[in-house]
Amino acid sequence: MADLSTFEITDKWSPKDTSVLQLYSFPTPNGVKVSIALEEMGIPYEAHTVTLSDADVKSPAFLSLNPNNKIPAIIDPNGPDGKPLTLFESGAILIYLGEKSGQLLGTTASQKAQIIQWLMFQMGGLGPMFGQLGFFYKFAGSNWEDKRPQQRYIGEAKRLLGVIDGVLEDKTWIAGDYSIADIAIAPWLRALDFYGARDAVGFGDYKNAAAYLDRFLERPAVVKGLQIPPREPA
Repeated sequence: MADLSTFEITDKWSPKDTSVLQLYSFPTPNGVKVSIALEEMGIPYEAHTVTLSDADVKSPAFLSLNPNNKIPAIIDPNGPDGKPLTLFESGAILIYLGEKSGQLLGTTASQKAQIIQWLMFQMGGLGPMFGQLGFFYKFAGSNWEDKRPQQRYIGEAKRLLGVIDGVLEDKTWIAGDYSIADIAIAPWLRALDFYGARDAVGFGDYKNAAAYLDRFLERPAVVKGLQIPPREPA
């Protein structure tokens, strides 16, 4: 059993079972990517609720694991080099878990490249643009008198939805078979409900994307992973 006591984060979020992967997260679109992937892949893990408050994400304990003060982050006591591995950035974690488990990352080099392509589409485009949409449509930016930023991100969200909708015209999943690319993309589509922006971007007009999200949300591992970790610390 790995000794995780040398990791400062364990002083604030103490593991109960140091033999399994430790997940430090919160159920945001980025956070649930990892819990869903772990559930889909059947990797044993223990989840710790790290709220988005400064007291958590800017605490010395969490910063010792992720100096960028963003969830999610992990400690895998069974790292690839025979020692614990720490990792942050949800996309990097998804790739790592796919390689570790041999699942949801394709079976050929070509499939893997396509899956990572769509993962990068989410990391570099869909996530940041939808996040800005949330700021300007629901949160502080919604009160700004100048509505040009809000309209810019509504327009960009529509463009990205058009990309997804077009790709799904003849596919069930974004890169062919179900993969970590879907685990990355679909939670951000779901975020439109949280932002109250579904109608603003005309989500119902993107029939393929809407059906895709419904398929995703019906998966048992997704149903479970969306609730992990709980929003309130145990």
